[in-house]
Amino acid sequence: MPDTLTQPRPARDRHPAQPTVAIVGATGAVGVELIGCLERRGFPVGDLRLLASPRSAGRRLPFRGQEIEIESLEPASFTGVDIALFSAGAGVSRQFAPLAVAAGATVIDNSSAFRMEAAVPLVVPEVNAAALSRHGGIIANPNCVAAILTVALAPLHRAHPIRRIQAATYQAASGAGAAAMEELRQATAAALAGEAFAPKVLPHPYAFNLFSHNAAMDPETGYNGEETKVIAETRRILGTPDLPIGITCIRVPVMRAHAIAASVEFARPVAVDEARALLAAAPGVRLVDDRAANHFPMPSEASGQDDVLVGRLRSDLGDPSGRTLALFVAGDQLLKGAALNAVQIAEALMAQ
Repeated sequence: MPDTLTQPRPARDRHPAQPTVAIVGATGAVGVELIGCLERRGFPVGDLRLLASPRSAGRRLPFRGQEIEIESLEPASFTGVDIALFSAGAGVSRQFAPLAVAAGATVIDNSSAFRMEAAVPLVVPEVNAAALSRHGGIIANPNCVAAILTVALAPLHRAHPIRRIQAATYQAASGAGAAAMEELRQATAAALAGEAFAPKVLPHPYAFNLFSHNAAMDPETGYNGEETKVIAETRRILGTPDLPIGITCIRVPVMRAHAIAASVEFARPVAVDEARALLAAAPGVRLVDDRAANHFPMPSEASGQDDVLVGRLRSDLGDPSGRTLALFVAGDQLLKGAALNAVQIAEALMAQ
């Protein structure tokens, strides 16, 4: 990574009132959501450039009543760009993000390429927006589970420091991209019709099934890459580098929105009513915790929503000390887990 990325530049030079914004990976599932978030939230885009692979060049995508032509991503694509939103994979980010910064853009990167670089802030605006002041050209958008989980945990952590997290995830097809979402549709249709279906995108049958997350497995630890990402990134976002975290990540046949079951141990006992009050007042959180109606966070209700849904709050009976709470979380992976968080970072930069 060039040394220039570690040298902050004056914000006034980077963020005019109506910046030129580029989206790298504009035709992907997250790229399409980035376009939608910019429009829906009224982000003050002066000019929007849509960049993708050469095979997508020439296509058009709608934005604010117009059709914008997709351009082929090239080294010279970032001339005049103020903010570049990357969502095209780690390899593309490593190659092109430094070029974008050298051209004068601020990069908000949705891949894993820079998340653990000390010079690159890893940011969830509701949790650690202050870290933006330390960026030198690139800001990392977290793993989708880490983003959703930390929005739910940060209000509790501020009041009662967390000492340990044990979690299991229920991750939707959206986390594996548009191709996996389509495979779930096709596999489900085939299963309902009693027809055979050979998976091509994911390694196991997807319809009416669940399986360990398909990220590469470490044969020594038994943890897969998704799990190690969530552990490392949650620690970094919360500012707790030694926080013990155990997690099991599972792919489930849900089209969109991830869910997480977590048991969270705090430094001291936490009353359920206090936790509810903290979460109800937290930005980016919607409390869904109706015991009488057995109504708690669900992916079907989190899909398409900006807020992270949190509920099923209760004292963990496995810890008689009263220091552990159990909770259930659901959040839209394509929004708060990806595109929305990136646009919120851009909004925070504009407000500096």
